[in-house]
Amino acid sequence: MAASVFASSLYGQLFTTGDVGRLWSDSAEVRAMLLVEGALAKVQGAQGIIPEISAAFIHRSSLEVQIDPGGLAAATATNGVSVPGLVTAFRKAMEAPEHAQYAHWGATSQDIIDTGLMLRLRQTLAAHDATLRTILTKLSHEAKAHAETSMPARTYGQHATVTSWGAMLAQWGTPLADALERLPILQDASLWVSLSGAAGTASALGSQAAETRAALAQALNLRDPGRSWHTDRGPILRIAEWMADVVATLAAMGHSLIGLVGSDCAEVRLGGAGSSSTMPQKQNPVSPSVLVALNHQMTGLRASLQAASAHQYQRDGAAWFTEWMVLPQIALCCASALETAGALVENITPAPARMLDHLGGLELVHAEALSFALCAQMRRADAQTATKTLVAKAVKTDTPLSKIARAAHPDLPTDLFTPHAQMGHAPADARAFAKRVADL
Repeated sequence: MAASVFASSLYGQLFTTGDVGRLWSDSAEVRAMLLVEGALAKVQGAQGIIPEISAAFIHRSSLEVQIDPGGLAAATATNGVSVPGLVTAFRKAMEAPEHAQYAHWGATSQDIIDTGLMLRLRQTLAAHDATLRTILTKLSHEAKAHAETSMPARTYGQHATVTSWGAMLAQWGTPLADALERLPILQDASLWVSLSGAAGTASALGSQAAETRAALAQALNLRDPGRSWHTDRGPILRIAEWMADVVATLAAMGHSLIGLVGSDCAEVRLGGAGSSSTMPQKQNPVSPSVLVALNHQMTGLRASLQAASAHQYQRDGAAWFTEWMVLPQIALCCASALETAGALVENITPAPARMLDHLGGLELVHAEALSFALCAQMRRADAQTATKTLVAKAVKTDTPLSKIARAAHPDLPTDLFTPHAQMGHAPADARAFAKRVADL
């Protein structure tokens, strides 16, 4: 098995990451860091900190030079960071030492690495935004279409009361809509530029350090935090937390779908479900299982990143290295969950007749409604006791609850045991969700 399922030739299509996968490669990291070096030189040239002609040359070179990540491996192993080797290779590739000497002027490795990371996180979040919108559009259309498709609600895996398939889709989609609405705020609050020098004091950046940082932020379309954040991993944690919340929401959908497609339930069908190697009758819920598994992985990654957020002094190698190991997996885990869910929601087909069948039988899903209807005749506590007695009799005699209840209480409301009349605001919830998504 490969070290990561996301980069595996064998498992990569099971845990697909779409376009986001290309953002979390060595080549993408090197390219992002070169973009930062080029933008920094351009800004410093405009400020007169380095010769403008050299700044223009460095900036152009940062867009044109190709550096093999493998060629930086030995230096990275020695230095513990990739930037010293990258800067050396970049200066050599420019073949213009009179200009190259001004590359990386006053910056430290963490400035380049963290700012390059933010460029890749920005692209990652933009991709997540697009996939989320696709998922929400499909869920909202189906929620509106099935706002009044009755089905059993379940608590602790047991039939509870009546809901609708549209309301269940809204239940899955509403937290995703919340996440989508929070995303611009997250991006503004967390996609920061870093330019603070060796120990966060910007001592080598000169008297215009703050102006340089602000200009670099503008050049790269990132936010200027107005300070050093070398040891403040809050921006990283906030982004990771958003991703983890999305994965958890999709895993909840996956958990429910595993139950709904089960042989004993069969209220939902999944197109393209997986087959068994030996049991021809099976259609395994592969995609829902992927969503649940990704959330299991995310739980551990989340804890590791939280632990790594505590840095000692002005920079902590061990904590920083841990972040490098964990954060890409978090980004890819979220990407895989979204890609999987995007394909999944296109192939979910409800079975309304089966749902309605489950509301029939002994009609026990109407027990709560019966207990409140009886409150018109007796105290609440007595109504609950009477309902439990009627339910027990229905089970014992294998007789529908409506027949047992009406024999004992002939004046019960005529629509009491009609599923459509017992859905509460489930249809309204489904339609409200559909409208909300349309307005996003």
